[in-house]
Amino acid sequence: MRLKAQPINCTLKAAPGEDSSTDVMIGLLAEQFESRGVEVASTIRIAAHTIPPGVRSDEGDGDDWPAIRKQILDADILIFGTPIWMGQPSSVSKRLLERMDAFLGETDEAGRMPSYGKVAVCAIVGNEDGAHAVSSQIFQALNDVGWTIPAIAACYWVGEAMGSTDFKDFKTTPDKVARTAAMVADNATHLAGILKASPFPGHEG
Repeated sequence: MRLKAQPINCTLKAAPGEDSSTDVMIGLLAEQFESRGVEVASTIRIAAHTIPPGVRSDEGDGDDWPAIRKQILDADILIFGTPIWMGQPSSVSKRLLERMDAFLGETDEAGRMPSYGKVAVCAIVGNEDGAHAVSSQIFQALNDVGWTIPAIAACYWVGEAMGSTDFKDFKTTPDKVARTAAMVADNATHLAGILKASPFPGHEG
């Protein structure tokens, strides 16, 4: 029973080839998941796509969200990557969470949203404090729309206030970050395997 992870990068940088510290953090987690036998799909850079505001799964012509939504839900694990801007998740990440609000009205006969049985983890980077605040916002929103959050579900790095070093500038990964990435992959892989073998029962009526 092979598991699959789908990373998304909510950087504000739209160009796919443009350097992104969030991509580096996602890559660190991807290596850990792959070493545990999880298939990791190519990262979707959200800003490179057209995703209009809204709370439906399809907002009409030109909306790239339906295809991205399918890729996310075809996987067992969502790697949700975002930078910190002004102490908050990026505006791109908030747009995605708003679009997932549609899951609330897309339940099956047992009241399960399409994200039920799927696990979500976070990859967060920023040059000032705020990783805990950002992960708390993202995890609460993801849990509201059906995702399951494992223990130790966020891998992050933040630099000193007013600093100029980005995560992508490191030649080697800080030891604490590397160890956290391993724990995130261990716990998420374990939980996703359990949920794939034994889905949530839901609630009828």
